Amino acid sequence: MRAVLWDLDGTLVDSAEYHWRAWAATMREAGVAVTRAQFLGSFGQRNDTILGEWLGPHVGSARRAQLGEAKEAAYRRLMREGGLAPLPGAAAWVQRLRRDGWRQAIASSAPRANVDAVLDTLGWHRCFDAVVSAEDVTAGKPDPQVFQAAAERLGVPPARCVVVEDAGPGIEAARRAGMVSIGVGPGASRATLAVASLADLPPDAFEALLDSPARPGGSG
Repeated sequence: MRAVLWDLDGTLVDSAEYHWRAWAATMREAGVAVTRAQFLGSFGQRNDTILGEWLGPHVGSARRAQLGEAKEAAYRRLMREGGLAPLPGAAAWVQRLRRDGWRQAIASSAPRANVDAVLDTLGWHRCFDAVVSAEDVTAGKPDPQVFQAAAERLGVPPARCVVVEDAGPGIEAARRAGMVSIGVGPGASRATLAVASLADLPPDAFEALLDSPARPGGSG
């Protein structure tokens, strides 16, 4: 019993530019200026959290939901027009882990329509045994719900799950869920194992993490 729970954006694919362009256009049409620094600081969070910070408490939930839906529709359009490719090492690891009998799930803060659009573009639907997205949880990362739900759907206990993430909130969510983690890129340096790219992982990286005494919540 062992599983890998994958974040999507920034971990398996790099769609940040599409997200930025979609947010910038949507907020500009709403009369709100958003800087790239604000966008980068929000990456990996749920839309309701992002818009709550950008718009303030005076903007109601209905308006936030409307803007969020408009942004996601723009993102999917941009992605389909521009195409998408896996990040270095991503496709090889997904295929290898599946071949070696690991259970795999997508555990993303993105809406399900976005996740499906990415998997459709890459032809990856059959690679994953479960998908958990924004609609399946009530709180976003760093809350551990998304990883707990993914592990439950796979039927694998948290101690036998490896989370792969690119952002600090996701790494913290993995720790709270009692799972070891692989952090990809500079935003995930607090992971159990941090690397610049999935292509840099040693061949036994996932097995070694499950056998490691360095468990989440420890003093190390």
